[in-house]
Amino acid sequence: MPSPSQALELENFLPYRLSILAQIVSESLHDLYAEPFGLTVTQWRVMAALGRFAPLTASDVGQRIVMDKVAVSRAVAGLMERGLVERATDRADRRRASLRLSARGRAMHARIVPIALGYEERLYKVLSAEERRSFDALTDRLFAHAGTLRQAGARTSRSALLDSEPPARSRS
Repeated sequence: MPSPSQALELENFLPYRLSILAQIVSESLHDLYAEPFGLTVTQWRVMAALGRFAPLTASDVGQRIVMDKVAVSRAVAGLMERGLVERATDRADRRRASLRLSARGRAMHARIVPIALGYEERLYKVLSAEERRSFDALTDRLFAHAGTLRQAGARTSRSALLDSEPPARSRS
């Protein structure tokens, strides 16, 4: 267990910092497409996943955008209601349905993508080309390692994690 003298400096805690950064970026981007296109954050994420990887099942979409199936299901229902997403039943397995953007959904996606990419470019402006490459490489490493830790966590008992001493923190 952490010692009582060891404080969690929330402002320096990586999971907190990543979460806050993601929230700020997500809200800022949402502000750009919400009013003109009438989409929620989750609906845009579903459309972005389908625009890149379709056809996908709803479960596949949830895994791609790391959202629970209830949120994905609601978003898909709203998108289908607006005629932006189509569902097709798998001929080989009638229980399985795949999703894809409709023609109207593809047209909307094509209009939002330049907005999203423009926002990304403006966000990256504070980094030099070398810093951007480093950031991308470090982010890739963190993604991979977080996935490894997540898998290990599923195999590790909760009590073993709670009983372990956290590593000493260093700030460079």
